[in-house]
Amino acid sequence: MTQKLVLSIDAMGGDAAPAMAVGGCELASERFPFVEFLLYGDEPRLAPLVAQTRYLKSRARIVHTPDVVTGDMKPSVALRSGRKSSMRLAIDAVKDGEAAGVVSAGNTGAMMAMAKIALRMVPGIDRPAIATMFPTTRGESVMLDLGANVECDANNLVQFALMGEVFARTVLGLNQPSVGLLNVGSEEMKGHEELRLAAAQLRETHLPIRFHGFIEGDDVPAGTVDVVVTDGFTGNIALKIAEGTAKLFGGFLRGAFSSSIMSKIGYLFARSALAKVRLRTDPRRYNGAMFVGVNGIVVKSHGGTDALGFANAIGVAVDMATHGFNDKIKAELARMGVTAPAPAAEAASG
Repeated sequence: MTQKLVLSIDAMGGDAAPAMAVGGCELASERFPFVEFLLYGDEPRLAPLVAQTRYLKSRARIVHTPDVVTGDMKPSVALRSGRKSSMRLAIDAVKDGEAAGVVSAGNTGAMMAMAKIALRMVPGIDRPAIATMFPTTRGESVMLDLGANVECDANNLVQFALMGEVFARTVLGLNQPSVGLLNVGSEEMKGHEELRLAAAQLRETHLPIRFHGFIEGDDVPAGTVDVVVTDGFTGNIALKIAEGTAKLFGGFLRGAFSSSIMSKIGYLFARSALAKVRLRTDPRRYNGAMFVGVNGIVVKSHGGTDALGFANAIGVAVDMATHGFNDKIKAELARMGVTAPAPAAEAASG
């Protein structure tokens, strides 16, 4: 890939911004030499940080923005008062064609609201979903929705399945990823009516979606399917439990290896193996949740991440942009005969 790609960055979003955002862009600049950055934020704070970089300083342009969307700001307030914020102007750069995608570690609710208003929805998609990657025993899988939609009907779940399947092909490079619906059991009669209706639609679709059927919670880490589809209520709980369990076992291991002299000696022998485990389960490797369904590349980084995690979120945006993620979703919708515009409520101008 040699063609220039421009990404807009909300450099003020995140717990450790702007230093974290600039550091992540620097790491990404080394990894992706064809990418240039529009950094939106407080120029007096950003300029000295960028000047100290090796790669980024020749590939970044700082756009001064006076306002910042805080982490506790309600989406409705952010929409009204954040029109000149670093987050909104970074999103507007995608709308105006100045950037191929936007990355932010800021307020998730505000970012979703702004993206829906500024970019609107992909025609034929009713609701956006938050998608990200999970480590499994077989490699990696995609899971959505992770919190954008507490309640979903069957059509929403089918649309999530379609977008997740395209995500898996685009980011994970899978030729024909398998798709499963998260349920309380694998039997056909398990679960609520909307789940069963969605399963029936996916079994009957003429799209080349390899539908596995229902899966249970333990199938997610086992990697039974490549794409896990669920509503945002269940998905967000599953995500938080997975993150909390990983931290719990990490604490157990640290406590066990420091409990005695023999344990500490054992750690010295197991150190290289444990380092591999830490690398495999490092949440920074999987940082970067995609807002699928909005008509533009929008990637949300974890607010508490560091430069490495933010660089990986940028990597997700690069993959989405270079592989034409939204174009592929539109093509699949066209094959389904779905070409209707998004609902008027979603298409309201900001």
